Amino acid sequence: MHSYRTHTCGALRAEDAGNEVRLAGWVHRKRDHGNLLFVDLRDMYGITQCVADSGSPVFKILEATRPESVVSITGKVVPRSAETVNDKLPTGRIELVAGQVSVLSEAAVLPMQVAGEQEYSEETRLTYRFLDLRRDKMQQNILLRSKIIAGIRKRMWDAGFVEFQTPILTASSPEGARDFLVPSRLHPGKFYALPQAPQQFKQLLMTSGFDRYFQIAPCFRDEDSRADRSPGEFYQLDFEMAFATQDDVFNTIAPVLSDLFQEFSKGREVTKPPFPRITYADSMLKYGSDKPDLRNPLLITDVTEAFKGSNFGLFAKNIEKGAVVRAIPAPGSADQPRSWFDKLNEWARENGAGGLGYIQYKDGEARGPIAKNLDADRVAAIKAATGVKDGDSVFFACDKETPAAKFSGLVRTRLCDELGLLDKDKFAFCWIVDFPMYERNEDTGQIEFSHNPFSMPQGEMDALLNQDPLTIKAFQYDIVCNGVELSSGAIRNHRPDIMYKAFEIAGYSNADVEARFGGMLNAFKYGAPPHGGSAPGIDRIVMLLAEEPNIREVILFPMTGRAEDLLMQAPNGVSLKQLRELHIRVVEPKPAPTVQAGTAEAAPKA
Repeated sequence: MHSYRTHTCGALRAEDAGNEVRLAGWVHRKRDHGNLLFVDLRDMYGITQCVADSGSPVFKILEATRPESVVSITGKVVPRSAETVNDKLPTGRIELVAGQVSVLSEAAVLPMQVAGEQEYSEETRLTYRFLDLRRDKMQQNILLRSKIIAGIRKRMWDAGFVEFQTPILTASSPEGARDFLVPSRLHPGKFYALPQAPQQFKQLLMTSGFDRYFQIAPCFRDEDSRADRSPGEFYQLDFEMAFATQDDVFNTIAPVLSDLFQEFSKGREVTKPPFPRITYADSMLKYGSDKPDLRNPLLITDVTEAFKGSNFGLFAKNIEKGAVVRAIPAPGSADQPRSWFDKLNEWARENGAGGLGYIQYKDGEARGPIAKNLDADRVAAIKAATGVKDGDSVFFACDKETPAAKFSGLVRTRLCDELGLLDKDKFAFCWIVDFPMYERNEDTGQIEFSHNPFSMPQGEMDALLNQDPLTIKAFQYDIVCNGVELSSGAIRNHRPDIMYKAFEIAGYSNADVEARFGGMLNAFKYGAPPHGGSAPGIDRIVMLLAEEPNIREVILFPMTGRAEDLLMQAPNGVSLKQLRELHIRVVEPKPAPTVQAGTAEAAPKA
């Protein structure tokens, strides 16, 4: 018999009754019934109930053993009586009568319980992450992550991609988020950077003659935490294709994602390829976001003309100053009490708006303060434009185009939640396409890149030479699912002449481009194929499939929102010897000056 176990804690069934077996695992829960002591023994495969009577020599050993101690129990498998069968467990028709017990590791008093559903603070959970990971929910999330990654790999191999590993120590990038820097011992005063993404390396692979690359890539960015973004590091399905158009990328990766989600969807509907394509302009107009949640059926409409020159002075005057008006329908809400509308109005103020105007279409009439200040034709035009009917309401956002879009998107989401319209039983995918290549900085007036500066402009050199830069679209796209951006991607600018011109429009000289991106640019001068790709986030994919609202629930050892690893106590200080080896010195930030009582001058910002 094996020293520790002959079976796992999820393996035994009714047909094993009568066999002598040995199990090993953690003491999950104990129940003392006087003459009988029941012990639930747990490993990653399941739970088996073990039992010892008070006359057994192992009774006192198990009685004294704390929860989460690791033990090995040898005994005979017996069927449970009919009234004690537990159909919720695969092992629920048998139990193990303990004959021998070996305590392999005694647990101290627990700072948090593993058994049960008790909630603990993030600080406690991350400080004792090894205990947190023993809980069933966390075990299932992490195992799901492993299965999803395995499923991705198989599908990418089947699609003809080859997996490569790109460098972790690389050069600092002047674009994107902040880098994590690594000082060089051999080159004093110089630093490596951890890659924000393998972007340049995967493009270099295409110039090296490889056709289809992928990698489950670790990426490092010194940026703030969000519910769907872990600070410090994350993983992505990084892939690139040579001789590929935008359609080629879409037709290749959409089946991979759709099929993957179908496997792990638990019966929920998944968008089948081809995914809907929504232009960036339409997405901002109709959904108020460039990552729309298509499970929400509400569509935003532009109704600026209906208010232009109207008697509703607040909107009319703002329109003269360049504002637009967006309308968000609220089906079936016209019969809501006044308090419901007042609550939404207060919510709008809390979110930085002046309020939230509305029209109720009820009993063949238009009601509310806005309707009273609009003539019948304008009220009817709004009704027709938004597609609402009697019994519905319409809410309005009035502002400059970008803030109006963002706020109307918030209203759309809030109304969907208030009215219970979200279809929670589906994964709704779409592509967002035709992102603007450039935008104007409102503060400086300068033309800047809107998103990825390495995207190929639609129209290529002709567009750069002959179009207003603000009208040029890029071959750039996002993959969105249920309102979560899984990835940005693009058909790359692989031609040096187009790259020089694209950067020139944004104010960069040829020398600037060569200094910043010389490695990749030099490679392109020796023959580069047209290529493109994307990089869906692994953590976000798992978060969606696990139905978790926070990305930390699907990462083994995440950091806190302040980028701290409470378990390993990182970041931490290092010795003077280590600093000297790296030729660096720590300069502590100066404390902010204190303000004396009675003075009007505030301390400057750190």
